[in-house]
Amino acid sequence: MTTTLPPAPTTLAAPPASEAEAPLLSVEGLTVDFYTRRGLVHAVRGVSFSLGKGAALGLVGESGCGKSVTSQAIMGLIHLPGEITGGDISWKGRSLLGPAAAAYRRQVCGGEIAIVFQDPMTSLDPLFSIGRQIGEVLVRHKGMEPAKARVRALELLDLVRINAPERRFRQLPHALSGGMRQRALIAMALASEPELLIADEPTTALDVTVQAQILDLLIDLRQRLGLAVLMITHDLGVVARLCQQVAVMYAGTVVERDRADAVLLRPAHPYARGLLRSTPALETRLDRLLTIDGQPPDLRRPPQGCAFLPRCARGTDSCRTRPPLGPKPGGTGGRVACWHPVTEPETVPAAASPAGGSAAVRPDPLVAVEGLTVHFPAGRDGLFGPRRVVQAVDGVSFTVRAGETLGLVGESGSGKTTTGRAILRRAPITRGDVRYRGQSITTLTGEPLRRLRRDMQLIFQDPYASLNPRMTVFDIVAEPLIVHGLAPDRRALRDQVVDLLALVGLPADAVTRHPHAFSGGQRQRIGIARALTLEPAFIVADEPVSALDVSIRAQVVNLMQDLQARLGLTYLFIAHDLAVVRHIADRVAIMYAGQIVELGDRDRVYADPRHPYTETLLAAVPPVDPRAEIRPTRPGEVPSPLAPPPGCRFASRCPLVTEQCRAAPPSLSPRADGHLLACWHR
Repeated sequence: MTTTLPPAPTTLAAPPASEAEAPLLSVEGLTVDFYTRRGLVHAVRGVSFSLGKGAALGLVGESGCGKSVTSQAIMGLIHLPGEITGGDISWKGRSLLGPAAAAYRRQVCGGEIAIVFQDPMTSLDPLFSIGRQIGEVLVRHKGMEPAKARVRALELLDLVRINAPERRFRQLPHALSGGMRQRALIAMALASEPELLIADEPTTALDVTVQAQILDLLIDLRQRLGLAVLMITHDLGVVARLCQQVAVMYAGTVVERDRADAVLLRPAHPYARGLLRSTPALETRLDRLLTIDGQPPDLRRPPQGCAFLPRCARGTDSCRTRPPLGPKPGGTGGRVACWHPVTEPETVPAAASPAGGSAAVRPDPLVAVEGLTVHFPAGRDGLFGPRRVVQAVDGVSFTVRAGETLGLVGESGSGKTTTGRAILRRAPITRGDVRYRGQSITTLTGEPLRRLRRDMQLIFQDPYASLNPRMTVFDIVAEPLIVHGLAPDRRALRDQVVDLLALVGLPADAVTRHPHAFSGGQRQRIGIARALTLEPAFIVADEPVSALDVSIRAQVVNLMQDLQARLGLTYLFIAHDLAVVRHIADRVAIMYAGQIVELGDRDRVYADPRHPYTETLLAAVPPVDPRAEIRPTRPGEVPSPLAPPPGCRFASRCPLVTEQCRAAPPSLSPRADGHLLACWHR
C-alpha cells in the first residue's frame, strides 16, 4: 500500500523540445462574455497560450482579470449567463468547443484534464467521507468496482502525503486541516490519472508551511507522472517555485508571456513590473510598500486602447490604440502587449516614510496579557466517555505598547484569532488576565464592557462576509455611532461618514452603494472605516490582507500605516504572511499550538530566528527570485488542541528534539538581549 516518494526537487527541468513543440493544450483567441443586468461583461478578451506535457504555466494577475474564467472555459464550466463567444480551445490538436465536440469534451474534462479549486471546504461535500468522494471519481471516470475503488483511493491519499490514510479515508471534510483538505482535493483530481492539472489558487488560504508542502507535492507529481500544471495565482513566489512559463493577465487579456525567470527578473510590461514591485520581500523592508495606483477598468466598457493606460506612468497618445502581443525586447522569445515596454533593469527605490512619520511608540503598555487561557467544551468522547476540551489558547503572555504594531504569526489552528477575540472579550476567557490601560477587563460586564468596546475594535479577515450585503455603506459605517448613542442629526451623521470614507480613500458617493458594488480592496477599506467610527485606540487586525491581491494588499497596508501615524493607533496584526508582517510590525510574536514560542524585535526575529518553529516558517516562504536557494521544509501538522502533547508542542516536528522536550514544556523566558524564547536548546 505505501508508496515511497523521492524527495521533492529543488529545481525545475524544462520539458523536452519535442514535447514543447506538440502542446497538449492550446488556447487561441479565447473570448468569454457574461450577460448581466448592468450590461455585457467582457471577462476574457482574446487570450492565447499553450501548454506541453510535464510543463507548468503560471497564469497571474489581479482579481477580475479573467484567470479563473479562462480555466472554467477550458473545463467546459461556462454556462449561461456566460458564453464563449470567440476563439478556440483544443486538446491534443482536437477542438473542445462546439456541439460536435460535446462528447469529446465530456471524456476529456474531468478525465484527462482535472481541476483543483481554491477553497477545499466548499469543493468537498460535507456530508460524505473523503474516501467516498475520491471513490466516486474512480467509479465514474475509471469504471472501477467499489472494492477496487477503495483500495485505489487509499493509494491516492498516500500518494499526496496524507498521514494515516485508513483513518482519513473514513473522516468527513471538517475533521481535516486546511492543508489536508487541499491534498484530498488533489487526490480526487489525480484519481482519473489526468495529463493536465488546473490549480485555481490552491494555496491562497493556506499557511506558508502547508503551501510549501503542496508546492513540493505538485513538483514531485509533475516529474514522476509527467503531469502538466496550469497554476492560477497572484502569488509570485508560488510562480517562481513551480512554473517554467508565465502569462500575465490584465483586464481579460494576456499582456506578457515568457519564461518565468524572464518575467520575474526582467518584466517588460509596466503592469507586470508593478505586480513585482508590489510584492513585499522577506529579506528587505521598505518604509512604504510600492503600489499600482488606480483600479482595473470596468469590463462592461473595456477601453479601446491599452487597458492599463489610466494606471501607467509610461503612457502616450499611441497607447490609445490597443497594442498587439508582439515580440518582447531582449531576445528571450517572450511576447508583450505594450507600445513602450520596459527595457531598463528592475530597481526598487527606497520609498518615503508616511506623512508625519510613524506613530510614536511609548514604553507604557496599552494592552497587557498575562497567562491567557481559552478552552472550549467539545462534547464527550463517545456516548458515555469523558468530556473533551479544545485547548485553543494555553498560557499566553505579552504586552502591546501604545502606538506600536505587534505582529502575531503562526499556522492555522495555532490560536491567533482566538487570542485576538479573547482580548476584545469576544471569546470567553478560561484563565488569565487582560489589562487595558492598567485596568483588568477580564471580568467586565454590562455598561463598563460596552464603553470599553468603543476603544477596542476589530478588522475582520473577509471584507465581504463581515459587511451586511443588505445595508448601504452609510448604514454600515454609521451603525456603531447609532448603537452607542453617539449619532448626531442625520445631516451631520452623513458628513461624518463621508469624512471617514475620505480618510480611507473612498469617494463620497460610496455612501449610497452596497458592498457588492466594490472591489475586495475597497470592501476592506469600508471595514477599516467602520472600525474607526468610534475613534478607538487599539485595533485587532485579523488577517486583514490575506484575501487580497498583491497590489491591493500593498494599498491597504500603506493605508493602515498612514492611519496609525495620523491617529496614533495601536495594532495587534494577526497574519500568516511573514513578508507583510515584517513590513508593518515593530515586534513579532510567533505562536504555535496555543502558545507563544518566540517574541522579539522584528528585525532580530527575521535576521536571527531562535526557535526551530520560526526557522520553519521563514524557510517555507517561497522567494520571488527564481535564482534563490529553496530551503527544505519540515513536514508535519499542528497537534490537535483536543490532546496536545505534554512537553514541547513542536517536539514532533523539531530537529533538536530530546527526551527533555517530550517530557516537560519550556517556558517563555528572556535571553540576554531581551529576546523571549520557549526552547530547551537555544
